[in-house]
Amino acid sequence: MENQKRAYIYALTAVLFWSTVASAFKITLRYLDLFQLLFYSSIISIAVFFVVLLIQKKLFLLKTYSKTDYLHSAFLGFLHPFLYYVVLLKAYSMLPAQEAQALNYTWGIAIALLSIPLLKQRIKSTSILALIVSFIGVVVIGTRGDLTSLKFSDPLAVSLAVGSSGIWALFWIYNTKDERDEVTKLFLNFTFGFLFILITTLIFSTVIVSPIGLFGATYVGIFEMGITFVIWLKALKFSETTARVSNLIYLSPFLSLVFIYLLVGEQILISTVIGLVLIVIGIFVQQYSSLE
Repeated sequence: MENQKRAYIYALTAVLFWSTVASAFKITLRYLDLFQLLFYSSIISIAVFFVVLLIQKKLFLLKTYSKTDYLHSAFLGFLHPFLYYVVLLKAYSMLPAQEAQALNYTWGIAIALLSIPLLKQRIKSTSILALIVSFIGVVVIGTRGDLTSLKFSDPLAVSLAVGSSGIWALFWIYNTKDERDEVTKLFLNFTFGFLFILITTLIFSTVIVSPIGLFGATYVGIFEMGITFVIWLKALKFSETTARVSNLIYLSPFLSLVFIYLLVGEQILISTVIGLVLIVIGIFVQQYSSLE
């Protein structure tokens, strides 16, 4: 029971940190472009994972991996952090934070869809219902409640926000097939991903930033890309079952709306709340269906 309490503390801490990230993205993008933000935050996250590996005495694992393992890490690093965050941050630069974070939350449905061709899973009737409910949620957010016209506020930005969830789903599926140590994998993924980030930053941007922007990138590197993953892994380790803590993650998008209102200053639209509720209901239905 003591371990389960620790699991809840770790899980709620991780959820709290992740709930602040949408606000951190939007505020930092006032001072940096998306490539600068990704460049500096990735450096910080790599440093965080290196320190964690050093403390956990797992650096030796890097010598045990094969060339195939490193190639796999390079592929995963291209998906996440590189491609995922480029697409997601572009969406954040074009949409209100409340809409970008809510639309990005469709990753649960994207995983279900991509599991059909990639994991050879069959789709059930309840899963189809879940997809429909979540899709309606996306439409509600994307049209800002104007369902009669079905005119999206910004079709490209909405597509990017939803598309980022598909990239995350791809990363998640391929990552689950990799049985190496989780923190070591994250360190390698971000190290290889940084190479892609460095190249694109040198081509499309500059590494000169403001002190406020650097502070924001550091926050993102620590609490979005870095230590929060380790805290979440701790929660899963101490929990009696994964389900006991995994459902707490659904608090994050709603807490995020509170931070967006308080820190970013956005007026939260009722369409965002309704759409997000529909998306989360769809994810719950999908998860319930997968347990049947």
